[in-house]
Amino acid sequence: MSLKGPIIAIEDDTDDQFLLKTAISELGIPNRLVFFENGLEALLYLETTQEQPFLILCDINMPVMNGLELRERIDANAYLKKKAIPFVFLSTADNPQIVDAAYNSTIQGFYKKLSNFASYKGQVKIIIDYWQHCLHPNTR
Repeated sequence: MSLKGPIIAIEDDTDDQFLLKTAISELGIPNRLVFFENGLEALLYLETTQEQPFLILCDINMPVMNGLELRERIDANAYLKKKAIPFVFLSTADNPQIVDAAYNSTIQGFYKKLSNFASYKGQVKIIIDYWQHCLHPNTR
């Protein structure tokens, strides 16, 4: 994790992308926000980039490769596992079986997207603040 690295957002819904982009901007978070529309696109980027991302915010339900599949692939990749990028689900999915499956992998959080923008922005702030102040083996 790099405090100055990009925030990786895996989100296929353009409205949700807009909301996250707006929240990050209004919160004054300086990290670059990089969007991917499915887990496979994000995985290919993560496997090839030299950047050390700050955080991964991932939806669950997406085409091609969903969030749970992406997390499994990251866990199985020694290079990505060593990067130890914080991985947080931010999704409308809140089915108990999905939450259980997510926590059976090595995620660092699971949040249900809040429906009102002010609350959603507060939720994003809490996630970012936590990781900005958390000790991490790869912090630079």
